[in-house]
Amino acid sequence: MMEPMDRVRQPGRRRRTGRLVAIDMPGGPEFVETLSRVWDAGDAAFVVDRRNPPARASAVLDVMAPSAVIDEHGDESARTDGRPIEAGDALVVATSGTTGSPKGVVLGHAAVAASAAATSARLGVTATDHWLACLPLAHIGGLSVVTRALHLATPLTVLDGFDADAVMRSEATLVSLVPTALARIGADRFRVVVLGGSAPPAVLPSNVVTTYGMTETGSGIVYDGVPLDGVDVRVDEGGAIAVRGPTLLRAYRDGTDPFVDGWFPTGDVGAWDAEGRLVVQGRDADLIISGGENVWPAEVEAALRQHPDVAAVAVAGLPDDEWGATVGAFVVARSQRPSLRSLRDHVKERLPAHSAPRRLYVVERLPMTTLGKIDRPGLLALAGQVQPETLESETLSPRRSRRDGR
Repeated sequence: MMEPMDRVRQPGRRRRTGRLVAIDMPGGPEFVETLSRVWDAGDAAFVVDRRNPPARASAVLDVMAPSAVIDEHGDESARTDGRPIEAGDALVVATSGTTGSPKGVVLGHAAVAASAAATSARLGVTATDHWLACLPLAHIGGLSVVTRALHLATPLTVLDGFDADAVMRSEATLVSLVPTALARIGADRFRVVVLGGSAPPAVLPSNVVTTYGMTETGSGIVYDGVPLDGVDVRVDEGGAIAVRGPTLLRAYRDGTDPFVDGWFPTGDVGAWDAEGRLVVQGRDADLIISGGENVWPAEVEAALRQHPDVAAVAVAGLPDDEWGATVGAFVVARSQRPSLRSLRDHVKERLPAHSAPRRLYVVERLPMTTLGKIDRPGLLALAGQVQPETLESETLSPRRSRRDGR
């Protein structure tokens, strides 16, 4: 673990066309100093995900097209196929790439600074606070902790990945985590825990702030359902969420402009609740249409997490000749294996009957992305490997079964 950085250099303010420089080094003080040097030189940084196998790492570098790579020894090597950055670019961050080749999200210095200011204001960060970065630095959830500390000169400790013991020993007052990491530490150790990455647990400590955002928004832009200052959120009649504000990307690395009339379409669907807070129901692509009814995996997952025999759960739509798609539940059991019937009854007490799972896969672990999100393509692959429990005795037609509780 690195020593706290009580004084860090403000990012350079040079504004010239420069290079994209890949940083391929572990988390720690050398990483932070290297990022600062890249910025001071007027270049932009791309952080290499060191967990990738060589073939994957090479493919990602080809997509991001840096002009140079700095390795763990601080040595820089040139790449002949690099593409320049535009004036003001600070970072290129790869999306998670769970559905294909990752895209490079280009964030400018102005966006990084705006994100640092808005998040710090919402959290009430003071000179006595101290950030801990322990999430993967190749992802915006980990990297944004470092960049906001650099911009505001907040003391900072950087770990090379999540280690529960090291987290608990840290002198930090602020930390950004995902739910799987939160479950392994004592949240009361920190003044504030910023939680993102996937759906939060049903019950949270009072010092945990849930966030909504993505790589394209420069980190979380909605805290506990309320947009940060300067961020606009629009939900249309169909529930599609679009956002705009100073923290957003300039473009993708390939030059694609994702904005529509100044708004960024997130691909998520949600609604405003009675208190005016944003409730995100899930990715539009994750929606399950079963027998003509809409089922949101996140809602079913939230219900199933409250079942006493469920330790962890993920829900996905699976092809079905009768229903078009059927709701499948992938469950990590506690000491007792739950039955499909008990899970269906549990869900139907909380959600419409068509949301209840019709297939149950009991598994040892769930496929996850590196940021603790459910790997939904991985669920489909898992369905082909595990024998499910199904409702073979239920022979009602789709139309009749909807009337009779399905």
